[in-house]
Amino acid sequence: MEEISTSTTTSTSASGYKEYVAGLIAGVATVAIGHPFDTVKVKLQKHNTGQHVVRYRSGLHCTTRILKTEGGGVQSGEPQPQVIIPSAAYGGAIISFVLCPTELVKCRMQIQGTDSLVPKSSRYSSPLDCALKTVKSEGVTGIFRGGFTTLLRESIGNAVFFSTYEYVRYHLHSHAKAVRSNYNNLVDIGIGIITGGLGGVSFWLAVLPLDVAKTLIQTNPEKNCSRNPFQVLSLVYRSGGLKGCYTGLGPTVTRAFPANAAAIVTWELAMKMLGIRHD
Repeated sequence: MEEISTSTTTSTSASGYKEYVAGLIAGVATVAIGHPFDTVKVKLQKHNTGQHVVRYRSGLHCTTRILKTEGGGVQSGEPQPQVIIPSAAYGGAIISFVLCPTELVKCRMQIQGTDSLVPKSSRYSSPLDCALKTVKSEGVTGIFRGGFTTLLRESIGNAVFFSTYEYVRYHLHSHAKAVRSNYNNLVDIGIGIITGGLGGVSFWLAVLPLDVAKTLIQTNPEKNCSRNPFQVLSLVYRSGGLKGCYTGLGPTVTRAFPANAAAIVTWELAMKMLGIRHD
């Protein structure tokens, strides 16, 4: 009886510890994502409820003013890697807390459509059904399976992406001054397409092996499978070599160029419309 009691207590303690960790991660993600909105709220409350020189017409006006006066991406001179790399890596790390559970659901939904080994009774009827069944069978931490790998992928990938984007953009703008006066908008769009596309391709060339590991970790039916991306990649390399570590490179790069080009062009046009400089 004592052994059973001790075992139960240990199991309960371990479960409680995991719940605290899951809650901590969720809290960090909530604060990181919600903080910009909270900043706008506080500024509106401070300046729009009393006699102040600065008054905001709306939340969007407040956001635009913050970006223009307190860090709207203004850059002069050559790109600074000591600023770009840590900023991009930190941003990627924060994003990973949101991406990990959504990509876990996406990957599991994607493989069941073609995997004949998955019986219909075990298939997910919707993304919500997938998320709920994952939590039920693996606990709250199960939905964050592959979280460390996602964090590595996003941190490294974003550092590479924005380094490529900023350096290519700087050099292209330096060589485009001669035609800028007559074709200003076309030049900006063209540079956006090239920088965004190359940034996206460089992102995936740098971190596709980590993405392969993430997919294998998140879709492995074994609950106690290894979640160490380097161990997983070691096994992949032994069986398929470097080619195995870059499985899916073709469709990934094919998607990366147009998707990221569109994203950068849209972002830069939005910045221009909001009056935010990005020299």
